[in-house]
Amino acid sequence: MRGAALIEAMIAILLFCMGIVGLVGLQASMTSAQSAAKYRADAAYLASELLGTMWMNKVDLSVYATTPASPCTDQRCLDWVNKVANGLPQGTATVAVTAGTGDVALTVRWTAPNEGTRAYVLATTIK
Repeated sequence: MRGAALIEAMIAILLFCMGIVGLVGLQASMTSAQSAAKYRADAAYLASELLGTMWMNKVDLSVYATTPASPCTDQRCLDWVNKVANGLPQGTATVAVTAGTGDVALTVRWTAPNEGTRAYVLATTIK
C-alpha cells in the first residue's frame, strides 16, 4: 500500500507540472498577441496622424510623397517618418500621392520578432 500512495503522488505532481507548462505557453501566446495588437494600433495611429497633417496642408500634397529610398521634402513629414522608424520595430513608411486627384495611399510596415513583416495600408482622397 505504501508504493501505491507514492505512485499516486507522483502522478499528481506530473499532472500539476503539465498544467503549469500549459499556463506558461498560454502566457507566451497572449504576450505575442498583445504585442501584435499594439503594433497594429500604433501603425493606425501614425497613419491617421500624417493624414491629418496632410489635410491641413492640402494645397501642396506632393511634398508628402515618399518611399523608403527617397524621403519626403517637408519637415513635418520627415519627423513623421522618424516617428514611424522609432515607434515600430524596423518601421518604414511609404506615401504615394496622385497629382491632381488628391488620391493618397499610405503604407506603414514593420517587422516584429518571430512574426514576419506586417503592413497597415490607408487609402483616401484629399480635396
